[in-house]
Amino acid sequence: MTKYQIVGIGNAIVDVIGRCDDAFLARMGIEKGVMQLIETERAEYLYDQMPERRQMPGGSVANTVAGLSALGLSTAFIGRVSDDALGRYYAEGMHAVGTEFVNPPRAGALPSSRSMIFVTPDGERSMNTYLGISTDLDEADVPAAVAGQAQILFLEGYLYDKPKGKAAFEAAAQAARAGGGKAGITLSDPFCVDRHREDFRGLVRSLDFVIGNEHEWRSLYQTDDLGAALEQAAAESGLIVCTRSGHDVVMVEGNDTVTVPVTRVDPVDTTGAGDQFAAGFLYGLATDRPLAVAGRMGCIAAAEVIGHYGARPEADVATLFAAEGLI
Repeated sequence: MTKYQIVGIGNAIVDVIGRCDDAFLARMGIEKGVMQLIETERAEYLYDQMPERRQMPGGSVANTVAGLSALGLSTAFIGRVSDDALGRYYAEGMHAVGTEFVNPPRAGALPSSRSMIFVTPDGERSMNTYLGISTDLDEADVPAAVAGQAQILFLEGYLYDKPKGKAAFEAAAQAARAGGGKAGITLSDPFCVDRHREDFRGLVRSLDFVIGNEHEWRSLYQTDDLGAALEQAAAESGLIVCTRSGHDVVMVEGNDTVTVPVTRVDPVDTTGAGDQFAAGFLYGLATDRPLAVAGRMGCIAAAEVIGHYGARPEADVATLFAAEGLI
C-alpha cells in the first residue's frame, strides 16, 4: 500500500547563503561554480566571513522533496541530523513544508551538516560543504515501513560516499520495489561520479531512472561526446534524464527519445536549479504525465528557483504549471 508519493534519501544540510563578488572568492580561496567539501575549522572560518548570510534547510534531494511537498504530493525525507541547534532547526523546517522528517535529531560527536553557498552577481553559486553527521546515515536509518510505502524513491549521489551509505541505498531500493514502487537517483556532481564511477554505472543498470547533467553523464562514461554517453546510458537503464544548463533537456526511455526546449532566463541564483528540475520532473512522473510534460514541468520549476535567492520555490509552481495548461 502506497503511503508516500515520494520518499527522498540524502544529506540533511543547512544551507547558509551569502552574496559576494569574484574578488571575495579569490581572497577566500574558493573555487567558483563548484562544490567543495571542507572540514570543521574551514567551515567555521567561512561562516564567520560570509556577508549578508541567511540560512534555510537544504541538501539536494531534501530540496527536491520540499518542492514536491509544495506541489501537494505526500512526501517523506530520510536523513541524519544532530540534536543541536542546526539539527533541530532542520527537522522543524522540513516538517514546516509538509514533509515527514523520518529520523529525529540524535546525540552524537559530529555536528549537523551545513553548506556555505556564495552567490556572485552573475548568479553562479560556489558551495563549500561540511558534511558532519549526515554522511553517517546507515541502513538502520531507513525504516522499511517508509521506503516500502513509496511510489517513487529518490536517492542522492552525494550520500554515496561510505559503505554504510551504499547499504542504506540498497536496502531502501529493495524495500521500495518490494512494495511496488520505483527507485532512482540523481548523480549530484561530477566529483561524485569520478569517485564512484563503477558503482554509479551499476546503479544506472539497476535503478528505474537516473537524473544527471551533461557534465555528470560525460564523466560517467569518460567521454567528451555527450551523445555517445547518453546512448550508452540508455542501453543500460530504464529511463535517463540529462539537463544541459539552459539548453534542451534530453530524456531517453527504451527506444524513445524526448527533447524538451528550455526558455532561457537571466539567473539571480542558480542554487537549487537541478533540485527543482527534479521536483517538477518527478511530479510529472508521480502523476502519470507523458515524458514531454514531466520534462517541461521540471524546466518551469527550475526557472522559478533561479529567479530568486535560495534553493526552494517561492512562487506557487502548480499555478505556473496551470498557466501552461499542464495541469
